[in-house]
Amino acid sequence: MNNGIEQTDKQMHYEEIKAWSINGMLMLILNSALIIGAVFGVINSIIRLESGVTSAVILLVIFALYAFLIGPILYAGLKILKPNDALVLTLFGKYYGTLKGAGFFFVNPFVAASNPAGDSQPSVSFVAEQQAQSGKGKQAGMQLQLRSKKVISLKAMTLSNEKQKINDKLGNPIIIGIVVIWRVVNTAKAVFNVDNYVEYLSIQCDSALRNIVRLYPYDSASEDNETTLRGSSLDVAARLKEEIQMKVDIAGLEIAEARITHLAYAPEIASAMLQRQQATAIIDARQMIVEGAVGMVEMALTKLNDNNIVHLDEERKAAMVSNLLVVLCSNKDPQPIVNSGSLY
Repeated sequence: MNNGIEQTDKQMHYEEIKAWSINGMLMLILNSALIIGAVFGVINSIIRLESGVTSAVILLVIFALYAFLIGPILYAGLKILKPNDALVLTLFGKYYGTLKGAGFFFVNPFVAASNPAGDSQPSVSFVAEQQAQSGKGKQAGMQLQLRSKKVISLKAMTLSNEKQKINDKLGNPIIIGIVVIWRVVNTAKAVFNVDNYVEYLSIQCDSALRNIVRLYPYDSASEDNETTLRGSSLDVAARLKEEIQMKVDIAGLEIAEARITHLAYAPEIASAMLQRQQATAIIDARQMIVEGAVGMVEMALTKLNDNNIVHLDEERKAAMVSNLLVVLCSNKDPQPIVNSGSLY
């Protein structure tokens, strides 16, 4: 039982190794020259065979084998790579190594490149058809660059999943979308540890997004420094990046950045939440107005008393305070009233 567990753990921790290779141009020239020489050797052996030379049979077989069998097979070992591209090579089912770096290489002709995620890429004919339908015509299809499905790109790539409806910490349904910048850092893990590292990343992003969103409310009505999805998007994005990175380490992927691209309440509660936000804004504004009005009334009474302009009893002070608060806190402009009579 323990042996089985150890074997499983070993299979899930592939270490990337460099594949053996030599200069492809040198091998191309050398192999081509040997094939041409072998062809002339075959012709010469046939001539000598007709002349009755017995050793010509052995030379004929050797030259023929190289010219028509060994030489063409060696051409299969020629590989061309562009910058930030890699090939994961297997030899008879076993991991042989990873070929990296831009250039022209020659490797073991019996190795095979493996990339499970390459099958999920859109075919060339499909892309050309879509471009032709969009009005670009045949010229767009002719300019389309062909890319081998076996090549693994080491460039930084973008993953943008569809928007999801998730309940936040308070149970409110929200619509959220994220974009993830990622790249392959361990080609062996990416190919052998998961079936399709692109689909695996997409699923783990959705799972991590649901786990993180449920920990925070969309917004907070209180004045404390509570972390929210709307007000602390950078903190949430950093937590989301860590969560995704932890899940995709097994696939040899590195998460460079994770950002929230869309955040809104679900349509069924958007109207109610908008009314709540409006009510909160009105209450906050009224509170500020009342605090300012009380300060102004207090200042007015203090100035009147210090300058001995008028002496008011408690009843008149209350009436004056009431009138000033009505004037200062009213939504409409006050209408002045002239009192021509006596105060008493």
